[in-house]
Amino acid sequence: MNTIVSASILASDLSRLAEEVGRAEGAGVDWLHIDVMDGVFVDNITYGNNVVKALRRVSGMFFDTHLMIIDPTKLIPRFAEAGSDMLTIHIESAGDTENNLSEIRRLGMRAGLALKPNTPIESVYPYLPLCDMVLIMTVEPGYGGQSFIPECADKVRQLREYCRQNGFDKMNIQVDGGINADTAKIVTEAGADVLVAGSYLFGADDFKSALDSLKCGG
Repeated sequence: MNTIVSASILASDLSRLAEEVGRAEGAGVDWLHIDVMDGVFVDNITYGNNVVKALRRVSGMFFDTHLMIIDPTKLIPRFAEAGSDMLTIHIESAGDTENNLSEIRRLGMRAGLALKPNTPIESVYPYLPLCDMVLIMTVEPGYGGQSFIPECADKVRQLREYCRQNGFDKMNIQVDGGINADTAKIVTEAGADVLVAGSYLFGADDFKSALDSLKCGG
């Protein structure tokens, strides 16, 4: 299983965002993870589709956009227009999850479905036919730099097994929160194939070496 690394710009130097994206791209990162927070669904506020649009002008990377917002329904077209390649919504958010996943795909993006640490993994099963990826949060969403919750690896293992048994062998399973060389090994052994890393990459003395350690762990 090839491991995809998605670098979270939440942990980058936002005053030099274009340069930071270039640094990630130059190091060989696979995807760019863009956390959109509205201050309602989670406490923090970050950036929106306008930032995605601005970054698209300076980068051809795969944009992995994660919406942590109270209701993504009306904003889905805006992120498609801005240049997102993957759009992930939360199962806990308002709106019609089935319709929203279908709309994401209709607009030409890959569709992801995220769940918080305390949400049962079984809740995503009915939506898997409409998903390209499931994002299992391994910290409480809203802030970067939190510690990995070990119990979340069990959810990864359970979901991977369910996918194998039910014809979803190509499903990407992404984990986000507290990912470093040690936790990368735990979650990839459990069945995750997309790792979101922020502080571990952008805070490293050597970005490329940190990235390689995640790839080796996977």
